[in-house]
Amino acid sequence: MISLPSQGYIRKAILFYILFSISILYGIDTSMASSSYTFPLGAFGGCDDTNRKLYLTRPYLSGSDVEELQERLHQLNFDPGPIDGIYGPQTEAAVKKFQVTHGFAPDGIVDDTIWKLLGKGFERPTTTKQLNAPEGIIHLVIDTNNKTLTVYANNKPLKTYPVAVGRTETPTPVGEWKIISKSSDWGGGFGTRWMGLNVPWGIYGIHGTNKPWSIGQRASHGCIRMFNRDVEELFNWVSVGTPVKITGQPQLPAGIKRRVLQPKSVGPDVVQVQMKLKEHGFYLGMADGRFGRMTETAVRYFQIFNNLEPDGKINQDDYQQLGL
Repeated sequence: MISLPSQGYIRKAILFYILFSISILYGIDTSMASSSYTFPLGAFGGCDDTNRKLYLTRPYLSGSDVEELQERLHQLNFDPGPIDGIYGPQTEAAVKKFQVTHGFAPDGIVDDTIWKLLGKGFERPTTTKQLNAPEGIIHLVIDTNNKTLTVYANNKPLKTYPVAVGRTETPTPVGEWKIISKSSDWGGGFGTRWMGLNVPWGIYGIHGTNKPWSIGQRASHGCIRMFNRDVEELFNWVSVGTPVKITGQPQLPAGIKRRVLQPKSVGPDVVQVQMKLKEHGFYLGMADGRFGRMTETAVRYFQIFNNLEPDGKINQDDYQQLGL
């Protein structure tokens, strides 16, 4: 004999479809302006590849740019001392030796000219041969684990490029984005081309670099670096609105605890929740880091079906039930 569903199940199903209808009527998360969202986790991520001059001063200059300099000097057998991101006397001495070797006055100052010289001859061939501009609908997939960017045309992989992605402390934003700007005049650490993404908690994009040795590594502040000749080719293939999917595990800033998520929250933690809701079959929208109407509706679906308080917010019980 076939058993009839319980009244409780029927009530849940009715609520589910009511909420689903509401979400369809009100549209998806991205219909709300990014500026109305909040990300109260402090400064986190965003491109920071502008070049400052590096030199010995008091207090010592420090940062990821110094660390990248030290790594490159070490690769070239100019000993910078500990690779600690601090521009101290030993790093200055290595820079001076590098300058003398290449016919420059040994002033210990690392400017655009020295950065370019550090990368001379480092351009590597791409993973597939050069192709004509693709026809059809284009979308990009960036794999942060394998450090690749693949161009798809009509859902078929066309070409794959090596890239550099964010460091562990400044990760590349996993999620589903779109290109919202294109520029050919950023220069410096951004190389010869820039394609901005609609990530709501920082300035992120796909760009070239004057540090070609970093390609294939976790080296950036979260942006996706490409060889300049590769980014120039890609730049001509994409347009504003081109979808960009970044795969991997969304990461929170180190030391940040889970917060209550609610409408207008933004961040990589929102992406985590959206991806889990998709995995469980409750969310049909984009994993775009914006807690909008459709995300709230999906959260309520999930809460109702798991006997949680259907308040449309994500608290510790909800995180646990989602497996986060």
